[in-house]
Amino acid sequence: MEIQVLGPLSADVKGVSIVPTAGKPRQILALLAFYPGRVMPVPTLMEEIWGTNLPQSAMTTLQTYILQLRRRLGTAMGPDAPGTAKEVLVTRHGGYLLQIPPESVDVYHYEKLVAAGQSAFDEAEDEKAAGLFRDALARWNGSALVDVRVGPILEIEVMRLEESRLGTVERRIDAELRLGRHTELLAELTELIARHPQHEGLHSQAMVALYRSGRQATALDVYRKLRARLIEELGVEPSPQLQRLHQAMLAVDPALDVMCGPRRTSTFDLYAA
Repeated sequence: MEIQVLGPLSADVKGVSIVPTAGKPRQILALLAFYPGRVMPVPTLMEEIWGTNLPQSAMTTLQTYILQLRRRLGTAMGPDAPGTAKEVLVTRHGGYLLQIPPESVDVYHYEKLVAAGQSAFDEAEDEKAAGLFRDALARWNGSALVDVRVGPILEIEVMRLEESRLGTVERRIDAELRLGRHTELLAELTELIARHPQHEGLHSQAMVALYRSGRQATALDVYRKLRARLIEELGVEPSPQLQRLHQAMLAVDPALDVMCGPRRTSTFDLYAA
């Protein structure tokens, strides 16, 4: 079985999709896919598909959804399969589980690449880190579970993955900035700060990329606009790191140069205390 959640939900057995068309069985399949080989308790499954407003027939209806998933699974496996659908979508005391290896789900490969990229980044192997981060991000095919109605449990998983995705983009940009690719990053960073108008890390990267590209005035303008937005919308000043980065640009600090700057963990921490 191959399952993808980093985009539209996809689950194939021998090239045959087992993803149901009905919304709640799709939620169940997606939630089980996040925990391969681990029991998902019945109360958690119920909370995901009904929240706190459980119908009287909740247990019977949940069992019906499991049966529907097993039927699709059995059809895809075929009569000559060495196991049965019940051995893949397994009933355990108090819950259900997908008896599949973790590497059957795309999240496993994504997170493995991210971890390897972070290790290379920490060792200042910037080219390797950038490549691993790019490979990790290539696993995505749109927003996580973009075609699944998510309940309270899946919503947390989706938020976690989307935060991880954005963090991986940041680390990849940090690696590429350390490689001197500031000019090549300008278009991407312009789009990112437009999509994340309060994100200080991305704004700091945009400022550094602009500054190193000979566009000091534009870099300072990015700071000015962010500061005005933070004050107006949140009533706060930019973080001390960002303020120090701004002051360094005004002073034309040589540490901002790509060849001279300290190799901190990120561009945002260039002027951390």
